[in-house]
Amino acid sequence: MRFDILTAFPDMFTGPFNESIIKRARDRKLTNIHVHDLRQFTTDRHRTIDDYAYGGGSGMVLKPEPIFEGVRSIQAGYESGQLNRIILMSARGQSFTQEAAKSLTKTDNLLLICGHYKGVDERVIEGLDVEEWCIGDYVVTGGELPAMIVTDSVVRLIPGVLGDFESAVGDSFYDGFLDCPYYTRPETFDGMQVPDVLLSGHHGNIDTWRHEQSLKATAERRPDLLDKVTLTEKDKRIISSLESRKQELAGSNRSSEESDKPAEE
Repeated sequence: MRFDILTAFPDMFTGPFNESIIKRARDRKLTNIHVHDLRQFTTDRHRTIDDYAYGGGSGMVLKPEPIFEGVRSIQAGYESGQLNRIILMSARGQSFTQEAAKSLTKTDNLLLICGHYKGVDERVIEGLDVEEWCIGDYVVTGGELPAMIVTDSVVRLIPGVLGDFESAVGDSFYDGFLDCPYYTRPETFDGMQVPDVLLSGHHGNIDTWRHEQSLKATAERRPDLLDKVTLTEKDKRIISSLESRKQELAGSNRSSEESDKPAEE
């Protein structure tokens, strides 16, 4: 799979794309990543990529000409002459999820445009059939870090990139749930013990425990995710049991608080 990234700050990608899993994937020719300097596609001597917004207001807007020229130049480098998908990293885009990452692995090539400043000229979205994606409900300085995150999340799903011990199948969000807790040596640390089930060697019990812990983490921390997955009857019973225990604990705490109150004279 090929990635092209169009950015005003290409040096930001040097470190992240030359370390760890992405570096291994590139070395093994499982992915090709090309970072393009947006300023190379300007025509004035100042290499201008932004300008003031029509209608006034604070902040600058990325100009359409360098982006159009950059996309056309990148597209001309493909044998097919066609990009599969073009994505603009934008704070107003739809949320990037694990399912979105999976869907992107089905494409042969992907162009990520890094938004910056107040955003890009709207004609970029209209004229280049651009999708807008956002990595979360917060604002970062530009689209460079989000583009790195999208690239990393997709690359790790490419077949052959991860080994057995790094398999993406068990990652949080892969099947819609948060991941379970993990432990390693030593067996006892600072008075804290590894759960007995993980030391039992019984893989069926271990798998059951991990699934229950995954359900528990999801129900407690991201209950919204439960509305997006198919739960078995056993899953529903486990979640119901967790809710019952939570209510019992809350009731016990209230009783304890009330008993600690001084009696009224």
